[in-house]
Amino acid sequence: MDNSRLEIAVGFFLVLGFVAFGWLALQLGEVSLFSDASTYTIDAEFEDVSGVKVGAEVQIAGVAIGSVTQLSLSKDSLAMVTLQIDKDIHLARDSMASVKSQGIIGDKIIQITPGGDEEMYQEGDVIVDTESSVDLESLISKFAFGGVK
Repeated sequence: MDNSRLEIAVGFFLVLGFVAFGWLALQLGEVSLFSDASTYTIDAEFEDVSGVKVGAEVQIAGVAIGSVTQLSLSKDSLAMVTLQIDKDIHLARDSMASVKSQGIIGDKIIQITPGGDEEMYQEGDVIVDTESSVDLESLISKFAFGGVK
């Protein structure tokens, strides 16, 4: 009889562990099965996103409000950057996204300049008012070889 109780207790804790693991996976994966997701995604179209990597920060006024989750190429051969933004942050339709460097030789980030429009971006919308990064190598090359006028 003692063996049977031990097996039942072990089975109970095993099931409890699997349930806890499943709940944790749903929360960390932001699956909105039991609760609302804490972020939403929007895309931004850039001509050039050199140096931007998946996981790069999205900032407003130096404060992190999200991250880059995907880089792809659009039908028009433009760089499409998928941004995951905190749900508490509402971006006006006339907001602008720019590729900036953190520091002189720091990592590239996406800087959002908020607009004043009353209409806000929704899940899945595309920011088209963007500013690509400055390519320092091409500027130096133009200067060195006389391409700057």
